[in-house]
Amino acid sequence: MNLAFRFSYFGDRFFGSQMQPLLRTVEGEFIAACKRLNLFGDWREANFVTAGRTDRGVHARGQVCSFQTDRVDRAIGVLNQVLPADIWCTAWAGVPDEFHPRYSAASRTYRYYFSPAPGNVVAMHEAAQEFVGRHDFSSFSRVGDRNPERSILAARVFEDGPFAVFEVTGESFLWNMVRCMATALERVGRGKAGAGEITRLLTGPAEQRLPAAPPGGLILWDISYGVSFTPLPTDEKSCRYLAERHRYHNLMAEMSTLLAPGEKLPE
Repeated sequence: MNLAFRFSYFGDRFFGSQMQPLLRTVEGEFIAACKRLNLFGDWREANFVTAGRTDRGVHARGQVCSFQTDRVDRAIGVLNQVLPADIWCTAWAGVPDEFHPRYSAASRTYRYYFSPAPGNVVAMHEAAQEFVGRHDFSSFSRVGDRNPERSILAARVFEDGPFAVFEVTGESFLWNMVRCMATALERVGRGKAGAGEITRLLTGPAEQRLPAAPPGGLILWDISYGVSFTPLPTDEKSCRYLAERHRYHNLMAEMSTLLAPGEKLPE
């Protein structure tokens, strides 16, 4: 049977999501857990695929993978117990054999969390609307030999506690694209640029790529397939890990309010 799992992870202890020899990666840990449960032997023969890659330090709330296995009940019931605490499955679905986590996706949503908030969130939200539509994102990504045009379906900036949050939904994204978009919006929030700069970069000749914002603020939030996923409970070890992270970020948020302008928290 072809199974799809929606799963989450904190990316700061991984060398990215893509499997790499001798390095701890999200795919590597997920495949290792599947092998320990004898869900499959060779990940290639099982057609193990994820929806896309995330860089080192980037997190995910709604990453998706799929693979074929004959041990469906074991996969659904035990996989969360074997995965490390910083990866946990949140839902599963039986999918057709032709389902592909990357190519079957109708849209992807990312969120970038700015902490502390850059300042003028209203101006950031208004500037974010310039991204909506189909544009050439050469100045906002590492394009390489790929088509630089991408379609953005929705974008907004809102406040969430001590954070300003940039949420963007698109059909697909280029490498570092969301983080470069976040850099542009942060400049707007700090009064260093206006929405006109974003329009110029989208419509004018390609310029030097904007620097990417730090990876720790980026979360792969959701991927839409039109598939009905069945929720899974979070296992106990991951619940403890989440609670520890929650306490840590609350403390960092409290400390950020005590910083002088331009001062940063220690790494």
